[in-house]
Amino acid sequence: MTKQHDVIVVGAGPCGIAVGAAAEQAGLSCMLIEKGCISNSLVSYPYYMTFFSTAVLLEVGGVPFTIPNAKPTRREALAYYRRVVEHCGVDVRQYEEVEDISGQEGSFTVCTRRITGAKNTYHACAVVVATGSLHEPNHLSIPGEDLPKVRHYYHEPYPYYDQEVLVVGAGNSAVESALEMFRNGVRVTMAHFADSIDRGVKPWVVPDITNRLDRGEIPMYWKHRVAEIRPSSVLLQHEETGEEAEIKNDFVLAMTGWRANHKHLEALGVQIDPETGIPDYNQETMETNVPGIYIAGVVAAGHDANKIFIENGREHGRLITTDYLNKGSVR
Repeated sequence: MTKQHDVIVVGAGPCGIAVGAAAEQAGLSCMLIEKGCISNSLVSYPYYMTFFSTAVLLEVGGVPFTIPNAKPTRREALAYYRRVVEHCGVDVRQYEEVEDISGQEGSFTVCTRRITGAKNTYHACAVVVATGSLHEPNHLSIPGEDLPKVRHYYHEPYPYYDQEVLVVGAGNSAVESALEMFRNGVRVTMAHFADSIDRGVKPWVVPDITNRLDRGEIPMYWKHRVAEIRPSSVLLQHEETGEEAEIKNDFVLAMTGWRANHKHLEALGVQIDPETGIPDYNQETMETNVPGIYIAGVVAAGHDANKIFIENGREHGRLITTDYLNKGSVR
């Protein structure tokens, strides 16, 4: 007979791990199912990224995050969250994708498929969806976006050496990738629909990018959107005047953000706000409008992924575990 878990968590990013650690520490039977590897979202970050927060604000499960510098790097964070999994004894099934969730509170069935093709079925009293926001990029929806030179992610500057690269956007990812490429022999141009960089850009980066833009070392097309991507150029259009500018181009980095996958939530009957993309949930318990179905991490932020980070999403595990224990009489 298949074991009945108290909680199954879909996703093993930092916030999913926080749920697993809280559940284990509360004596609950918990399993995390991850279609990639542990902290899969961090794996897709730029290789040499440094976090905005200090290490203590990224801690989960009461496990100290000790580093030699003030702010942790991507590499240090990846090692840390693996250590949390080991220390707290969190059961993580890597490279196993959830295909279907059915049932009701106290008796959910989760069907999965491993990377090998093997299929498994698990049972749980409650399910937590912690799938993050890196499911699908916010597409430009313009001609030429499907060209192989268009990327919605950035890892490192070296593939772009001595190339004409357009960075679309002016948030943290856009600004940091533009600066790193500029310093490594890439001819960088930026385009942004607004007239200033985003307010959420890391404060220590702002003077650097401002200086590069003011000096013209990184050309910036303010109030411009990409109208068309061509094999060897890009057509930009001014937001107000409609005036067009065609620039030479080898690669386009569309750093326009990503969106969450609501497939499982919608199939279970969780209501999603069509404008904000925010699921219907109780902020004090993280339970959705469907009893026994919880959400954790940035999936609770809807389309605005900048509302929830590891720093505040890590608290969701405690809220979920507390509510689950308080509802013990339901099961």
